[in-house]
Amino acid sequence: MPESAENLRLLRRLDQLYMDMPFFGSRRMAIELGVNRKRAQRLMRIAGIEALYPKPRLSTPAAGHQIYPYLLRGVTIERPDHVWSTDITYIPMRDGFLYLVAIMDGSAGTC
Repeated sequence: MPESAENLRLLRRLDQLYMDMPFFGSRRMAIELGVNRKRAQRLMRIAGIEALYPKPRLSTPAAGHQIYPYLLRGVTIERPDHVWSTDITYIPMRDGFLYLVAIMDGSAGTC
């Protein structure tokens, strides 16, 4: 059954909102569209839209993933710039998430 003119208007608006704010889920879309949540969910399903957010199990390695050896085992860190370390994570924010990258010099302690 074809969609009503009102649903087509809402789908166009939903598409515009998604392009501007792809991290909005059905709750936020419902508020922006002025409809109830179930209708927003249904329209998002029709349009094939899903909110972008960090999914669980991001650190789970893929099948066949190679595990590299720890190269600093037994190494004594003796001077600045001898050993460097990095890490990356995400911080949940109200409107999505933010990536945090840390670069550490191992001379201040152990990495």
